[in-house]
Order: sequence, then structure tokens, then C-alpha cells
Amino acid sequence: MRIEHPYEFIQGRTPLLISMPHPGLLLPEEVAALLTPEARALPDADWHIPQLYGFAAHMGASLLMARYSRFAIDLNRPEDDAPLYQSATTGLFPETLFDGTSIFLHGKMRSDEMKAACKERIWRPYHGKLMAELNRIKGEFGHAVLLDAHSIRGEIPRLFDGLLPDLNIGTNDGKSCAPSLASAVAKVCDAPGYRHVVNGRFKGGHITRHYGQPDYNVHAVQLELAQRTYMNEQPPFDYRPDLAEKVQPILQRMVQTMIDWRP
Repeated sequence: MRIEHPYEFIQGRTPLLISMPHPGLLLPEEVAALLTPEARALPDADWHIPQLYGFAAHMGASLLMARYSRFAIDLNRPEDDAPLYQSATTGLFPETLFDGTSIFLHGKMRSDEMKAACKERIWRPYHGKLMAELNRIKGEFGHAVLLDAHSIRGEIPRLFDGLLPDLNIGTNDGKSCAPSLASAVAKVCDAPGYRHVVNGRFKGGHITRHYGQPDYNVHAVQLELAQRTYMNEQPPFDYRPDLAEKVQPILQRMVQTMIDWRP
């Protein structure tokens, strides 16, 4: 299986690392050949997140951005595929779209060899770089802050009831970061024209839960942003600069807050 370099990385000069595990649009040919036309359109990608956070590198944040689709392997799930939520969700190797329909053509499934290759050449390199950068930051600054940046359609009945708030902050019910950081982030998100929630439907996936260890001076926050705040949620999933420029100041203040925060 041919797999290109699985991530893009920009090293910053501050205590903040922004992880983006789901904006990737690449698929190994062997996996793409198994997918329905609907799945090949990658409707469940975190579309345009690197573009939306394009300001962050200039502010000094480090950026780790996945290049491969979650339909190859989901970087925000544990390697052993232990479930993160009691309700409907997707696993390390997704088999359905968020609406519950299969991503595979009739009679098709990934082989064990495909799974092993994606694990070895996509999942492990991404997490190896994530850990190495957190260790580098902590060694330089004495602490590290991790923002796990995501986006999602505002209405997905299979996953949650009703309309998702605009800004969904997850700290694993307060376990993944210091309370003062969570409060500071929530204060930034309390902005006119937008709704936010802390530890609502999205409490943080594997990255937030695994790497957020405040007792060891690594503090992690997940932001699940409703896509309606910056793009069209239907194909072809166009980026909307007119919307993005309204939410970006909130994201910029959040990034600056996380850079400036000290334990």
C-alpha cells in the first residue's frame, strides 16, 4: 500500500500546539476503491480547518495537520479501538458515515493488511510527532498546551439531538486541563452571536483524553466547531470567507489566550 507522508507540521515558538487530526482528504488507493460515491466525497471531514486556523502559525503556535482521511484511519481514536462514548460514534476504522449509512460498496471491507498498514504508517507517525512536540514544548517552557481542533455539521440526528452549539469545548469533564485554562477558553467563546458549551456532547476524543495530563503540566482542550460558522455544510463543502472572518477573531483570541496562559 502506497502511503505518502501522513501529516504536515509547522514548529512554533510558544507553549501551544494545535492538533488537527481530521482535515485530511487523502485516501490510499486500496481503501478508496472500497468506498461508495457518497463516502468518497468525504462528508465527515473537518473541512478547511487548516485554512480557518491559518493565522495561528504567525502567532507562534505549532501546528500538526493530518493529510489522510479518517476513512483510512481515525487519528482521534485509541490504537486499541476502545470505545470513547456510550452513544453512537465511529471507531478507529470507520465503517459508516455520521448518518449511519455504510461507507463501503456492497460486499467490500478493509483487509487486515490495510488496517495494519494504516496503523503503522498513518496513526503511529502522527501520534509519535504529537508526543515528541509536546515533550519539546514542555522541556522549553515547563508546560505544554494542546488545542485539538475539529469541526462538524451542526445537525447530525444519529449523534446528537437538535442543533449543536457553535463552539463545543471539551476537557474530558475537567480532567484534561487546569480549571483556569478551561474557564479562560470558555470566556473567550462567550461571544455575541455565538453559542458555546463546555463538556456537552463532545467532551474530547482520544487525543484530548490521552495527552491532557495536567498533573504533568500538559493541558489539553478540544474545540468542536459547528461548520455553519465558516463553510457550507453540503457538497461541495465550500469555504465561506464571509462567515469565517466573523468567527476567526474568536478563534484568534482563544489561541492567544492559550499561548499566554500559565499554570
